Amino acid sequence: MQLRYIGLLVACTMATSAFAQTTSTTAPARRVRRLEPAEVNILGSYYSQDGTHSPVTGGIGTEQLTDVTPTVIVNVPLDTVTNLNISFGMDFYSSASTDNIDYNVSSASSSDMRTHLNIGLSRRNYLSRSTRSLFVGGSTEYDYQSVSVGAGWAQESRDGNRELSLMGMIYYDTWTLIYPEELRNGKSLVSTNKRQSYNLSATLSQVINQKMQASLSADIVYQSGLLSTPFHRVYFQEQAQAQVEQLPDQRLKYPIGLRVNYYVNDFVTSRFFYRFYSDNWGITANTIELETPIKFGPFFSFYPFYRFHTQTAASYFAPYKAHSLSQEFYTSDYDLSGFTSHKAGLGLRYSPLSGIGKFGLPFGKNKTSLKGIELRGANYWRSDGLKAFIISTDLNFTLPSRK
Repeated sequence: MQLRYIGLLVACTMATSAFAQTTSTTAPARRVRRLEPAEVNILGSYYSQDGTHSPVTGGIGTEQLTDVTPTVIVNVPLDTVTNLNISFGMDFYSSASTDNIDYNVSSASSSDMRTHLNIGLSRRNYLSRSTRSLFVGGSTEYDYQSVSVGAGWAQESRDGNRELSLMGMIYYDTWTLIYPEELRNGKSLVSTNKRQSYNLSATLSQVINQKMQASLSADIVYQSGLLSTPFHRVYFQEQAQAQVEQLPDQRLKYPIGLRVNYYVNDFVTSRFFYRFYSDNWGITANTIELETPIKFGPFFSFYPFYRFHTQTAASYFAPYKAHSLSQEFYTSDYDLSGFTSHKAGLGLRYSPLSGIGKFGLPFGKNKTSLKGIELRGANYWRSDGLKAFIISTDLNFTLPSRK
């Protein structure tokens, strides 16, 4: 991440922490609460995909890509009502697809690293049963930089069985305009290198009875600016020469989701999720996810999961050499095509009540505890031929509380 972005994130975090400390005396908790220990999650994943419909080469050609992603998430209670959450990660990827921006197999995009940092501060008011949150973050890679800010609010009912939460996020993105090598003539082929995204989400969670919980979520996402990718080629019926992808400079998305968790017995839980999606580009999609955690003893569990997704094509999509020069907008990106997809996999988790083990750190006398280990693997395939595999791990640690 560029240095100025890190400085901005640190400054915002220090300012919001100071605000939390100066206001904590105005609404004291009704009783003394124990400060929870800090938690650290170390996550890692390996992702590999391949297909034959790369948008970099106009809807044909390899989509081969591998990505390795280490991430560290730290949740630190600053006091009994204030929490600081920091997420830092990197993506190391190698892509034969984007390497075809240049046809000499030597472009900078053949492999690269993306770095991202997100910081959140939340404050709980136990008297009013409300929580307020602030977020700031950023990411950077060779042709793309992003900065985000946001805020959240949640209100819990008096009996604790219902909660309404609202969250808003704003993303400011900047592209370095890289065109396919044969189209670099010194002229700008797109109208801007900026993009703004405004996300507003609302979630209502409800405990229905002793065995069932449900939540209903709705989002509105508005994007403006550069919504196409400048190094995606599009080929036309009337000519051999490609042009760069052109898409509208505005997009409105409105997904709605329903989540239901059902406790069957001490050994089996069923989790169901449905999502309806629509936007003003002509895409309508439906997604269903099923997950069934099964316990073997008090500490070990495994959970098979399955996801089905289907969507219609965007109004501006057509395959290789199917577009006409008379069209104002055009893309051959198969992510915007009509397709169905499946994802199936298995997760394993081991989390003893007393933890797996403890070890000392170079600082402090108390020991850090490894609380749990989780391993998850899945296969993904869709109707246009794209196939992918992902495996991920999660190590959960707790750090000693401050005295």
